[in-house]
Amino acid sequence: MGQGFGRDYEQGEGVNTTSNPFIHEVDGGRRHVLRCTTAAVALLMGSHTLTASAAAHAKGKPLGFAGVPVSSADALVVPPEYDAQVLYRWGDATGMAGSAAPVFSADASNSWQEQLLQSGMHHDGMEYFPLDKNPRHGLLAINHEYTDDGLLHSDGMKTWTADKVRKSQAAHGVSVIEVVERAGVWRVMPNSRYARRITGNTPMLFGGPAAGHALLKTSADPAGLRPLGTLNNCAAGQTPWGTFLTCEENWNGYFSAQDKPNPDEARYGLRAKGFGYRWHEFDERFDVAKHPNEPHRFGWVVEIDPQDPTQTPIKRTALGRIKHEGATTTLSRDGRAVVYMGDDERFEYIYKFVSRDKVKPGGYRANQDLLDHGTLYVARFDEQGYGRWLPLVHGEGGLNPAGGFASQAEVLIKCRQAADAVGATRMDRPEWVAVHPNTGEVFVTLTNNSSRGKDGRMADAANPRNDNIMGHIIRWREGKGRQDSAASRLDGDASATEFRWMHFALAGDPNAGKAEYRGTIKGDMYGSPDGLQFDAGGLLWIQTDISTSAMHKGAYQGMGNNMMLCADPATGETKRFLTGPAGCEITGVSFTPDRRAVFINIQHPGETASERSDPAQPKAVSHWPDGLAGGRPRSATVVIRRKDGGIVGT
Repeated sequence: MGQGFGRDYEQGEGVNTTSNPFIHEVDGGRRHVLRCTTAAVALLMGSHTLTASAAAHAKGKPLGFAGVPVSSADALVVPPEYDAQVLYRWGDATGMAGSAAPVFSADASNSWQEQLLQSGMHHDGMEYFPLDKNPRHGLLAINHEYTDDGLLHSDGMKTWTADKVRKSQAAHGVSVIEVVERAGVWRVMPNSRYARRITGNTPMLFGGPAAGHALLKTSADPAGLRPLGTLNNCAAGQTPWGTFLTCEENWNGYFSAQDKPNPDEARYGLRAKGFGYRWHEFDERFDVAKHPNEPHRFGWVVEIDPQDPTQTPIKRTALGRIKHEGATTTLSRDGRAVVYMGDDERFEYIYKFVSRDKVKPGGYRANQDLLDHGTLYVARFDEQGYGRWLPLVHGEGGLNPAGGFASQAEVLIKCRQAADAVGATRMDRPEWVAVHPNTGEVFVTLTNNSSRGKDGRMADAANPRNDNIMGHIIRWREGKGRQDSAASRLDGDASATEFRWMHFALAGDPNAGKAEYRGTIKGDMYGSPDGLQFDAGGLLWIQTDISTSAMHKGAYQGMGNNMMLCADPATGETKRFLTGPAGCEITGVSFTPDRRAVFINIQHPGETASERSDPAQPKAVSHWPDGLAGGRPRSATVVIRRKDGGIVGT
């Protein structure tokens, strides 16, 4: 998601130049991909895998909706038996108690002070939190990943001022809104005691082993404990104790670095002028030459209590500093928290964190430092479908002063370098992670990697295609997968340090001319899988993020706009549920507990191939959702429900 602004700002070949071995020395018999059939899954995953009969409790035939065709229309298309309602658009009032409710100006003339009270831009990861166990009344916590300054300001970046920088910073971050459904219609509640905006300038705290470390100290925060703001909030997660985990992804693009960055800066992709945000011109903390430690204060998972608008968000350093795509939380058998995370860049890694302590009853208050203590691991995918979680612990695996790590704090701040040192597997852009609610199996999207196969970085068992422009999905089961008594104790336990993996699907178009682009999908085609979420019934929802520079071109010519699909993991059958308007990404999926409504986000409708709009032609690509009368396209949260009130997806 949000890789930058077109080819001029793209991450190029990726910044991982380590010599970690690729596992491409694979015999011909293993280079094939196992299709996702019940028998194949059972072979690798064992007898605990969900079968078609076990899925019957889903209360309705899985994938029982009318699939929609590919579309290039400037419209949100859902099955005919469903309704889609736009709920919360960029610029809509957030509804904070005691605050004004500024109306969105179609010419983008809202001030930065008004933007602080309005929905941010580019909606992304999102979670729904019911209030008082009522599935139709709750809170939505919504990420706002980045801004298109060509749309955010009336004249775009033609002139550049401190107020424009403040407005862009105010349009980043997170919204917490209160929503309620009455007679099938959802609305954002005004004057809500829960509603809040968290932005690029919101005061925060550091928690965990790196808090107060010298590398986190700045002139404005000499103690290294109070960072300011959160940026490029991509995917997200919800904890069992009721908090929202928002993830800082491409934070490096906001900094202006030196022409020749030092090794640490280079490893995280910092460079002169960043992605062209130009914040450093009026906010010097984004000038690395003046504040070299400021970049260390981003790249974290941030924990927010949506039910307490006075809570100070906390950056959890124990989860490592990377380009976090998401933070999916589950429980180990003994009740500890396990958080899965991807680092969204070419040739980067998949991580998991296992808490030291067990989750306690009592919500956030009882667990407010749970994510500060535990062990961070990085994944190594071996041949024959085996894998291992490698601990990122100071003093182990070369993570010592001789290796450049003076303490556990430095292991976490230099998390990518630590993962390099222990020999993790370089993946094809790890994105969202989803855990099956019944089996505990883990799925991850690898969106794409056109650089796979170049400069000796060849396909391997886990990433089996060179020129992987289509991406794939991997699934694994924690534990050794053996039935002997010693191993079976950890079979399926999220805290295990070994796992068995296989491919769920290689994305692609079965009619593509090149074999590498055809894929193994059983059902409707798709490419660049990104968002991933299970519903409570065990159906897997897949969202795509085809870049606007690739959409409708080459191998993607017949795939249409970005989409959301539903897959039955027991059979591998996949069906297209919706398609989005022109230029958008589909992201941010979250269900009500009764599964009778699903919230999704339409991000950056109308995005151009350069990812920055021409302010003179704001509707050149799209006029969604406000139509021809609207001033410009607007990212938005949409709620979708079956017209008969039934369970979504069945």
